Amino acid sequence: MHFLSPLLESYLADNSQAEPKLLQELTRETHLKVIQPRMLTGHFQGRVLSLLSKLMNPTNILEIGTYTGYSALCLAEGLPKNGQLHTIDVNAELEQIQRSFFDRSDYGSQIIQHVGNALDIIPKMDITFDLIFIDAEKKQYDKYLEAVLPKTKSGSVILSDNVLWSGKVVEPLDLKDVTTKVLLDYNKKLSEHPLLETVLLPIRDGLTLSRVK
Repeated sequence: MHFLSPLLESYLADNSQAEPKLLQELTRETHLKVIQPRMLTGHFQGRVLSLLSKLMNPTNILEIGTYTGYSALCLAEGLPKNGQLHTIDVNAELEQIQRSFFDRSDYGSQIIQHVGNALDIIPKMDITFDLIFIDAEKKQYDKYLEAVLPKTKSGSVILSDNVLWSGKVVEPLDLKDVTTKVLLDYNKKLSEHPLLETVLLPIRDGLTLSRVK
């Protein structure tokens, strides 16, 4: 579902920071070589992630759901020289394309890839994260949140992607649609969580910003 007309979406992109050439190339390669290219973060949301990261200047970033690495590269733009971004994906087949583009960027040595189940990997990380981006299996969003909260501090920001789920969150619920029900519960939990300050933004398919109190 497009929440804005294609014409207005183009206007937003045209009047935002230009998409870096490396990310344009990654978009083309993803469409040529990888299934479900619509999973890419894309130009406009990518610039939103980049600017948020630059405003925060986070030392440690965690990304759950790498895909081909577009959002990781956007988030890495805000890293200081001593910063690191840890990105986790369950699909080992994408590791090579991710690394090839990471290494062509200015942040290659600062981006650390992890392959496997994020719920197994995160508890083993002895790191406090300033910025976290959740964009993986939607049915696991609540578990991802519970896994990352102990790895945050006051002022940390948790971003959750695809929380509008093509508009299904405001349509009559199909009882067989488990994913939409999970996201409805997750959105409500974020808005009412005593440790979080949350705002849901209608950016692309929905992006929630939650600040740890």
